[in-house]
Amino acid sequence: MNRLTLSAAVLTLAASAALPALAHQHALPGRAPDGAQRVVMICEQDAATRAAYRRDFGTRPVFVTADQALQARATGETWSAPRCMSAREHARLVSTLTSYAAVR
Repeated sequence: MNRLTLSAAVLTLAASAALPALAHQHALPGRAPDGAQRVVMICEQDAATRAAYRRDFGTRPVFVTADQALQARATGETWSAPRCMSAREHARLVSTLTSYAAVR
């Protein structure tokens, strides 16, 4: 039992040392140097979603299409709060980005 406890403690210590570095690496690529970002979330268009979005971000949700998200990506446009997208538009965006990646 002591070996198990000791092993768990060592693994926890190693994970706690490694996780901040990993989190830092994954947070940087999506952010511009000034803290602006280009985040798109899948949102429903119901009252509960609008209320939750307003509570979390302080503004009403702004919906974009896959084409608008790709245009923002191409021009380097950023925004202070995430934009919303329907599940169907998100599928279109993922499909388009996948085909771009396949070409590269």
